[in-house]
Amino acid sequence: MLVFALANAIAISTFTAGALLGAPTPLLVLLGALAGASVPAIGPLARARVLALARRGRADNRLADAVMSLESTMDEVSFVLGPAAVGLAAVVGHPAYAMLLAALLVAVCGTGFALHPTALTLVPTPAEGQYEGRADGQYKGRQEQPRARAAEEHARARGAARRMPRQVYVVRVGLVLLGVLLGGCGAGITALTEELGRPDQAGLVYAAMGVMSALVGLSMAALPGRICLLLRWRVATAAAALLSLPLVWTDSLAGLYLAVTVLGAIFAPNLITGFGLTERAVPRERLAEGMTFASSAFVGGQAVTLAVAGRLAESYGPAAAFAVGSAAAALAFFVALAARPGGGGELSVRTPEHVGQHEVPPHPLGARTGTDTSASARVLTGPRDLTAMNPLTPPGLASRNGRVGQGG
Repeated sequence: MLVFALANAIAISTFTAGALLGAPTPLLVLLGALAGASVPAIGPLARARVLALARRGRADNRLADAVMSLESTMDEVSFVLGPAAVGLAAVVGHPAYAMLLAALLVAVCGTGFALHPTALTLVPTPAEGQYEGRADGQYKGRQEQPRARAAEEHARARGAARRMPRQVYVVRVGLVLLGVLLGGCGAGITALTEELGRPDQAGLVYAAMGVMSALVGLSMAALPGRICLLLRWRVATAAAALLSLPLVWTDSLAGLYLAVTVLGAIFAPNLITGFGLTERAVPRERLAEGMTFASSAFVGGQAVTLAVAGRLAESYGPAAAFAVGSAAAALAFFVALAARPGGGGELSVRTPEHVGQHEVPPHPLGARTGTDTSASARVLTGPRDLTAMNPLTPPGLASRNGRVGQGG
């Protein structure tokens, strides 16, 4: 992270200097590519860190969803304020000021983020093992049963947990398609505002979409926990497919503002749900990797579509770019519809790495039984839960009174 922050600051400064000095276009393209490739993954790593902190604090899924909503809202606010700051710098002084300010922010804030102590929350420690006890090590060393068998089964469980579940790739496909939708909208907005003779309005249209997305994202924390993530994903993708259709027939500035503002309401729910599904499915020690790939899937889909849909808009008009985005939204809905839930209505059951660390695993069939399954939403509080509720606990590890290594 530290290397990427400093490299990105240098790349942005070099690109700005090259543009001011009139460097040839191929060189500017190369410098721009280097600046884009070196962007530090602060967003996904911030999500991973804050979720790891919440989980270590025994947070339940409701609190984790609230954290994701807040983080997504902050993302949307930066999405709105960024272009506004660039436009203000261009009006007051020179566009280069905004670029140099961006380089300074990346160097200072990126370095601070890389060196912040919360980075250690993503590094698994031996005390966090399933048979070692709680994450704070309070119960470490209290088991007296033979360790060889426990260590063997623990290693086998950890090896299975480290493999990325297939459900994670399904979510990534959905995020790519969401990026295609945003990229198609971006290209269509730019083309339509130019066609209407109001290219200066493109930034304000983006801002309207970002503000609506931020407001809806903040309200996602109020959704009841009984509405599972998979259902939220299906509803969000269905709304995206429906609300993107009016853009194809929009031909006025007022209609564009209305359609884009309404469509903005679907981006935050889709992103929050996608990241939430990723957090639930990936092994805990690969959370940072999972969040980074999820974010890259969304950004990559947007970047590629901006180039392709921009060409389509030049040749066939803004409606072609909007149609690309709408088609991607429809595909995302079918992907979400085809996804099959695991336990508890989610895409997959918690891996063994999560069991005993954060919460009780849901019923494997995702159905109510004669017993009380409401405990799956509660936070574990002691060593008895770690052994009694864990199906992978070696025989003899848990005693009748729930204490590890205590026989009476």
